[in-house]
Amino acid sequence: MLSPLRLALGSLVVGVVVFGLKYAAFLVTGSIGLYSDALESIINIGTALAALAAIWFAGKPADANHPYGHSKAEYFSAVAEGVLIIVAAATILREAYNGLIDPPEIVEVGQGLAINLAATALNAGWGILLITMGRRHRSPALAADGRHLMADVITSVGVVVGVLIATAFDVPVIDPIVAALVALNVLWSGWRLVRASIGGLMDEAPPPDELERVRALIASHAEGAIEAHDLRARLAGRLMFIDFHLVVPGGMSVSDAHDICDRIEQAIRDEVKDARITIHVEPENKAKHAGIVVL
Repeated sequence: MLSPLRLALGSLVVGVVVFGLKYAAFLVTGSIGLYSDALESIINIGTALAALAAIWFAGKPADANHPYGHSKAEYFSAVAEGVLIIVAAATILREAYNGLIDPPEIVEVGQGLAINLAATALNAGWGILLITMGRRHRSPALAADGRHLMADVITSVGVVVGVLIATAFDVPVIDPIVAALVALNVLWSGWRLVRASIGGLMDEAPPPDELERVRALIASHAEGAIEAHDLRARLAGRLMFIDFHLVVPGGMSVSDAHDICDRIEQAIRDEVKDARITIHVEPENKAKHAGIVVL
């Protein structure tokens, strides 16, 4: 399996190649839409650099100043990418405005669109890979980079449609109009990305199905205990922090209670990658008769 760091480095290489192809498509055609598409690809290179730096920093081990690790660094990259997507949309809108005032003459349409579509296919394939691997590695930076590339794919498809319509019906003003409409979609994508990243910085809980899976693991591997309650979990980059109270019989030895905790922790780690677990053991008089019943 490719590591997050290698995937981020691959994004940088792909970004440079895609920019080169899209700028070549603009030079061939003179289309303001293709020029805007190339400008958006420059931001892809910047976000790839940000993701690479964030993943490297997030992978550093815990230290005295950061005893819980550096995993949240990835969220800063994701927020930065969301902001850059918004900047890209504003840039496209500006170029679309200039195109409305002075519509460009579009030439060599077939050759230019073929080059642009090759770059778009490369972006789409790499974007899907990043989103998939980002989820597998619990890496917000990789997933955000993938969503950014998919937003770029939508931009490119819209631009191609605009160029085709503008040339087929000899209405060059269609080119910047479609570019402006696509920019609005890119703005929406940027907002969703920033909102999701802010949720991670605010210690957002994992999805309900993942939390339910943790509850089931505790219930099925806590034999010897009475109950578990006050279960909490939060996401921090690829890490999931889990803590809860485990109620055991008052006469149970510390060693036996510790064995139960070890068994639960191992079961959770086998199912939940990069889990960080804290268990507070309590005697039976602390039972709340609510929460997780031991099976």
